[in-house]
Amino acid sequence: MTGLTMLWLPILVAAVLVFVASSVIHMASPWHKSDYPKMPRENEVLDALRPFSIPPGDYFVPRPSGREEMRSPEFADRVAKGPVVVMTVFPQAQMSMGRNLVMWFAYSVVVGVFAAYVAGRALPPGAQYVQVFQFAGVTAFIGYSLALWQMSIWYRRAWTTTIKATVDGLIYALVTAGAFGWLWPR
Repeated sequence: MTGLTMLWLPILVAAVLVFVASSVIHMASPWHKSDYPKMPRENEVLDALRPFSIPPGDYFVPRPSGREEMRSPEFADRVAKGPVVVMTVFPQAQMSMGRNLVMWFAYSVVVGVFAAYVAGRALPPGAQYVQVFQFAGVTAFIGYSLALWQMSIWYRRAWTTTIKATVDGLIYALVTAGAFGWLWPR
């Protein structure tokens, strides 16, 4: 067993390397360019929505008030007429990446902590690189990828977007596993 306090360096190095890798993937490559296509007649849609002053949040439209309404012919008609929309409304302000980048780095640290916990419980100091790589890598892959599949299963997010994000998660997991294997206490 290896304590978490002995693994602070691989946790932080992995988070920094994942941050850099994700920056390259999202800013220097066209990999995610097609994830969110432009909405047809975007300006008209925005002009139509603006008067409603929709508060920031997640919305599912049409949404029944309960099971009874969900089974009603009126609700079925609203769904049939469409559109059926899952939508996230952001706060109305300048798009600033600073907060998101800080939260992404913190998330990467949290994934690293879980990878450290699992690998640390399974392996002693001086464990072989491959063993550390396996435990840290699988745990990091779970943290970076598996929950994303729920969005395609339940909310019909494009499977191509989910698969690309899963590939990203695999890259982040490999980077994390490599950092842990390299910096594992001897």
